[in-house]
Amino acid sequence: MAVNFDISGKIAVLTGAGGIICGAMSREFAKKGAKVALLDLFPEKAQAIADEIVRQGGDAIAIEADVLNRESLETAREVVIKRYGRVDILVNGAGGNKKEATTGPSNSFFTLDQEAFKWVFDLNVTGAVLTTQVFGELMAEQGHGNVINIASMASYLPLTNTLAYSGAKSAVANFTQWMATHFNQNYSRDIRVNAIAPGFLLTEQNRYLLQQEDGSPTLRGEKVLAKTPMGRYGEPEEMAGAVIWLCSDAASFVNGAVIPIDGGFSAYWGV
Repeated sequence: MAVNFDISGKIAVLTGAGGIICGAMSREFAKKGAKVALLDLFPEKAQAIADEIVRQGGDAIAIEADVLNRESLETAREVVIKRYGRVDILVNGAGGNKKEATTGPSNSFFTLDQEAFKWVFDLNVTGAVLTTQVFGELMAEQGHGNVINIASMASYLPLTNTLAYSGAKSAVANFTQWMATHFNQNYSRDIRVNAIAPGFLLTEQNRYLLQQEDGSPTLRGEKVLAKTPMGRYGEPEEMAGAVIWLCSDAASFVNGAVIPIDGGFSAYWGV
């Protein structure tokens, strides 16, 4: 069996596509010849990336979608089907954390904001489940497809302070394994569900935890870099290679896996 990394002609749908990581993935998918539907709650961000892809000769559309609203997702699905006819790849990229759901000197565990906690779980977990229900239904009808979830280092072991985020990303990893099994046992053995677990990237979402205003690392940032054998933060584009591999026939027997992309963080105890 020939090893084939080609994803040209595949139809890829990405949620949270206006963000840094999935924006980078969208660009890389397009460079490899995939046709890309960029879904985001803030369509102007996704539209800017879609326009960039089109200017460079790719095929992309931006669609407003709320991953916590089934009707919104079903409307987005109709747009994708009208334009492209099917869905081969779904990347559940919508997610994030909230400062109010993170413990710290001014935010005790005992008074952690309940609504913020629920918000983090809904966005990361419920959003992935609901989106997979809507777009995965197409894959079940087609009999083939690839779903990629975004897990985290916190999926393996909880990170201090980020109580809600760690719990949510652990649930995303569990959902990945559950959904991989469920699709195969009930619908098609040609549907695969995997996840990537990014290491530490310096983004607006976590900058307050890792970097001080003058650009120097916080104590937490120092710990992260010290425990990352490669000694640096990751870049968004570095997440895309593994995803392209997972969505290609080269990974045809990879299912229910959570792939760390972390510069060695998960391999090193710090000793």
